[in-house]
Amino acid sequence: MSEYNAGNQNWGVSKAKDGKLYVANNKGLLEYDGLNWKLFTIPNKTTLRSVLAKDNKIYIGSYEEFGYFETDAKGKLNYTSLSQMLDGEQFLNEEFWQILAFEDTIIFRSFRNIYVYKAGKITKIRPSSTVISCEVVDGEVYVATLKDGIYKLEGSALVPFLDNAVLDGAKVVSIIKYAEGLLIATDLSGNFLYNGSSLKAWNAPINAILKKYQLNALSTQKSGNLVFGTIQNGIYITNSDGSIVFHINHENGLINNTILSQYIDEDNQLWVGLDNGLAHVDLKSKSAFFNDVTGKLGAVYDVIDYKGRIYIGSNTGLYYLSSDGKLIFIENSQGQVWSLKIVDGDLLCGHNNGTYLVEGDQIELISAFTGGWVIKKVPEINDTYIQGTYSGLVRLKKVKGEWEAKHLGKTTIPIRFLVFEDASTAWAAHAYKGLFKVKFSNTYDTITSIQNYENKGLSSTYNVRVHKIKNTICIKTNTGWQRYEPILDSIVPHDLLNKNFGKNSYIISDDEVNVLALKRGDLIHLKPFDTENSSTTLESSHIKDRLIVGYENVSQLDNTHFGLNLNDGFMRIDKNLPRSVYQVYKPSIDGISVNGAPIAIPNDTPIEIPNKNQSLLIELSSPKSHAHAFQYALTNVDPNHWYKIENGALELSNLGQGEYALAFRTVNESGTTSESTRLYITILPAWYRSNLGLLGFTLLAFLLILLFYVLHKRKILKEQLILKHQFEKDQEILLKDKTIENDKRIVELKNESLENELELKSKQLANTAMAIVKKNETLLELKDELLDHKSAFDNYYAYKKLIKKIDTSIGHEDEWAIFEHNSNQVHEAFFKQLVEKHPDLTPKDLKVCAYIKMDLSTKEIAPLLNISVRGVETQRYRLKQKLQLESEISLTDYLLNFK
Repeated sequence: MSEYNAGNQNWGVSKAKDGKLYVANNKGLLEYDGLNWKLFTIPNKTTLRSVLAKDNKIYIGSYEEFGYFETDAKGKLNYTSLSQMLDGEQFLNEEFWQILAFEDTIIFRSFRNIYVYKAGKITKIRPSSTVISCEVVDGEVYVATLKDGIYKLEGSALVPFLDNAVLDGAKVVSIIKYAEGLLIATDLSGNFLYNGSSLKAWNAPINAILKKYQLNALSTQKSGNLVFGTIQNGIYITNSDGSIVFHINHENGLINNTILSQYIDEDNQLWVGLDNGLAHVDLKSKSAFFNDVTGKLGAVYDVIDYKGRIYIGSNTGLYYLSSDGKLIFIENSQGQVWSLKIVDGDLLCGHNNGTYLVEGDQIELISAFTGGWVIKKVPEINDTYIQGTYSGLVRLKKVKGEWEAKHLGKTTIPIRFLVFEDASTAWAAHAYKGLFKVKFSNTYDTITSIQNYENKGLSSTYNVRVHKIKNTICIKTNTGWQRYEPILDSIVPHDLLNKNFGKNSYIISDDEVNVLALKRGDLIHLKPFDTENSSTTLESSHIKDRLIVGYENVSQLDNTHFGLNLNDGFMRIDKNLPRSVYQVYKPSIDGISVNGAPIAIPNDTPIEIPNKNQSLLIELSSPKSHAHAFQYALTNVDPNHWYKIENGALELSNLGQGEYALAFRTVNESGTTSESTRLYITILPAWYRSNLGLLGFTLLAFLLILLFYVLHKRKILKEQLILKHQFEKDQEILLKDKTIENDKRIVELKNESLENELELKSKQLANTAMAIVKKNETLLELKDELLDHKSAFDNYYAYKKLIKKIDTSIGHEDEWAIFEHNSNQVHEAFFKQLVEKHPDLTPKDLKVCAYIKMDLSTKEIAPLLNISVRGVETQRYRLKQKLQLESEISLTDYLLNFK
């Protein structure tokens, strides 16, 4: 169920002529193409009870519904209802349990009615009793009822055929041709033979078993063997006289014991629909499996047939199979069993605890040396054997019917592989220590020498195995096959085995077994030595994940059969296996999808696909092939390079324009390939590479050129306009900057003029001041002269008048007022800033500041203030204090630089 992902119950099985398997499942119709399962449902999504693949249609029966699926041109399976052709009330609550094909008609059976579909019309036939089954035998249709016996269907009428009290109330499961008559099989009443006139019970061993476990299905093999499916105990395969050949049930591998349906195809493959799953049995295989479903057996390491009884050695102990196939544990054998070997007529068991002698269901310890891996007979010496154990080599010798064991000393390394080169020389291999050449004494009581060949050409000391093939000592290591060269006394490459066997292969059969079993990858190849048959390959699907890697072993069971150990049982192999049991067939193309949309599947004509980064999905199938896969090659690119296809579907993406020739083939595990299926694909040019595309491109190119011209023209005009505006703007800015610069220059010139004028006025003011000072000095001198010559004046009044005029002229207020007015105008800013910074200055202080600003000396200032020189100095001292000047700061410098 986990594999096919649908319901657990499978009510019907049928195979189409193309090899596809169809199953009537709880969830719908299952389709299996050999690799993948698909589920299809009908509109009412009810359980399918029956299925029949006939010609190109798959007929199904369900609850109040029957019809068929058919594949369309795109490979899609579509459903067509036939029951819609009838009035739904006619088969109310009917389920269709069986579908038969007879000549050009299809028969659908329910418990109440029979519906015959022919030439697009449906005819309903109503028996007088419950219909149990229908069968086609030798061109006749037999209809078995519950209470009215068996009828023949002739046209649209039921004609009585057999009505016997023995069959009254019996459920006839099947009717088949048997010898010169019919075999009528019932579910619980047994099987009966009808010779045309009388009915009698079939006296066969299987009859009682079928009565006990309830028969539910019956099929016939081409060989004449019969396959009985029961409700309670799986499948019984008998020969034509009813003797059981095989019994397959839950105990030996069947998922479930309830058989709901079964089908044998043309390739002798049995498909079984179970109450819980689906099973496949290869009836043409000469091999069989013993599977332990209880889990108590564990992993099997060796199996042997001794005195007609199969003994099985596993990691849990020693077992044997009883006559009825039951697994029996041998008491006191618990633990790892490594080997089982018939030695001098006795069965010896190499065990983790030592070596035991096996007699029936009893064991006896004959050697306490643990780990009995391998036993080899000494060439040309009777009753003497050398055994490889955990602690080295042990001699086993039978003396007067009793076995004796003696350790040979020299080495205590575990030895699993051992072969004799001659009577006195053996080669022993250790899994991790390498290869050793061992020499024995004449009496085989001791080892005379042991030589390690690690440094004599051995390519690797890991996973070393040693075999004797055609009198040549052959060694297998991690790096490939080598051989011992006696002349050189060294190990050299074995080119023949590396080429024929493969460097990564290893032998899993003993030298004494008359078959060479080779493990290569996941495959096991068998080459019998005593038959003309070529080598064959075991299908890996049978043994996948069941091998004990590194401990695989093919043992001799009898003259015609071998045993392959598995992790849950063993495989019984017939040595006369044909070279190729399974063929591979040419693959078919089931569907092609482009970007997820299905397209019609062509018949040797190319598929034309638009070039739009398409995703191409090609679905393949080869339902008649076994254990297969698919490969593809691009034959028009590299016809010899084949690529693997995963899960039967090839997806190609982003294919470029051009033609592609694809070849598909089927390949199986052994490398056998089928004929090729061809598919031709043409990826159309992209639309822009077509004539219409070229025309469109030409028109587009013209429009683009025109558009480019117009845009370029507009761009040039726009750029010219921008340049013009930019030029005007730059000119405006330049003019503005020039104007500002001119204005600034004018201001600077005005300032210079004002400064010059101020300086000139300041000089003029100073000159005026000096002139006043000079005038006053002259008048003072004149006054002093007059005062000195006072007596010379006769008229005292005239003298007084003259002195008064001189004094008036010296202190002329208008003249000083004009001087002060001019001084204030010249030094207006100076006075304003000086008063703002020093508001406590008096007008007299300001006048002194002005004289100092005009760079007049103290002596020159004194007359202007009409005070003495000392008075001016006193005034300067006070002024410096008011201005809060430091002593080191000059008042003159401060006022001259004051701004």
